[in-house]
Amino acid sequence: MLRSTDNPNSPIYEKGLVAEVSEFLFGDGFAISGGDAWRVRRRAVGPSLHRGYLEVMLARVFGPAALRLNDKLAASAAAGASLDIEACFSQLTLDIIGSAVFNYDFDALNASSPLIQAVYTALKETESRATDVVPLWKLPFMYLVDPRQRKARDAVALIRQTTEDLVARCRAMVESEAAAEAAGAPSDLSAPAAPSADPSILRFLIASREEVSATQLRDDLLSMLVAGHETTASVLTWTVYLLAQNPGAAATARAEVDAVLGDSPAPSTAQYAALRYLTRCVSESMRLYPHPPVLLRRARVADALPPGNWSVPPGQDVMISVYNIHRSPAVWGPDADAFNPMRFGPLEDPHPTEVSTDYKFIPFSGGPRKCVGDQFAVMEAVTALAVLLRRFEVTLTPGQEVGMTTGATIHTTNGLYVNVRERAGAPGGGGGGGQKEAAAVGVVA
Repeated sequence: MLRSTDNPNSPIYEKGLVAEVSEFLFGDGFAISGGDAWRVRRRAVGPSLHRGYLEVMLARVFGPAALRLNDKLAASAAAGASLDIEACFSQLTLDIIGSAVFNYDFDALNASSPLIQAVYTALKETESRATDVVPLWKLPFMYLVDPRQRKARDAVALIRQTTEDLVARCRAMVESEAAAEAAGAPSDLSAPAAPSADPSILRFLIASREEVSATQLRDDLLSMLVAGHETTASVLTWTVYLLAQNPGAAATARAEVDAVLGDSPAPSTAQYAALRYLTRCVSESMRLYPHPPVLLRRARVADALPPGNWSVPPGQDVMISVYNIHRSPAVWGPDADAFNPMRFGPLEDPHPTEVSTDYKFIPFSGGPRKCVGDQFAVMEAVTALAVLLRRFEVTLTPGQEVGMTTGATIHTTNGLYVNVRERAGAPGGGGGGGQKEAAAVGVVA
């Protein structure tokens, strides 16, 4: 976020159009708010995603959820049927974000969840609003005569009600434990890693006793629910697509997973750190299919981009095409469209960031408004892929045309259908591993 030269604490750009078209969904959530309101909420939410929290999530949520997905894939493999892996990843990430943010099991992998379609409907509406020539959605009560607006309104109502119910559930639990503590019973609020404790972000925020309205808390958590679920599902989808298209890279990734995990059903913290090639595969996938593919900002004051070349008047919306930057031959060379996980340098080098690449690689944006959940997303994606590759070989179902549609994230046009096959002699085969391992690590439902 560039800042004014007159006042270094005042940003030149704000969310602008993004905030306008998505306020109906995110309300006052930190994802779209600006100024002092954003700084306050970011400072409140940021500490919840600390290293200790991520390590707990890896052991208690990411790994067990990925193992449950393996059980679903095993059933498809046994039947010799193809399945839409994009839909599976959407279910997986909803289960993960439910546990990680709310300590709630949506069980989307096993039961149909209307919340997934509601999230997709709401995000498609934000895209449509950004491109509408005539913004009819600004008119009050437009939903009464416009089916599109009515559908979006109903989707947001479902998402908000779900979030409010989960907030109320957690608040009641925290208040009950606080009352028990006052009566002399020991409290576990200060020990989120304990097997019986709830390590969720919601609990962290409620237990902090910060003075914040129920609506503000709902909107902040709703931002995490929608963005955290949708983006990582897309990352996983396109990484599997790219690995299926590049068997050499897939073989290298599988060999690394086998060597690092050994007999472990899912990676530990140390094993996750050793999955360097697989992490590079995820980074390269986010380069080719960034989420979001476009960043929008609105100038608060006059500016020039680059300095002296183009004048930007106040109120002007500026589009930053992350997709084009990430695929530009001028930036990445003549093979910019190729999948090459090693393009970021030797594996012992740090993983690429916007800073280390001089802002050539910006899948999580950059500066103060960089995605607060970047490490969460990468750890979640790498863990899910490691668990999958350890047990299965994945090939694209022949005869399908994998198109691309863009919005807040990049989706396939009609899903990504794959065939999965149990790897001969692969550890973890035989089915049933997901439920068994989930019980072993003590997932909080």
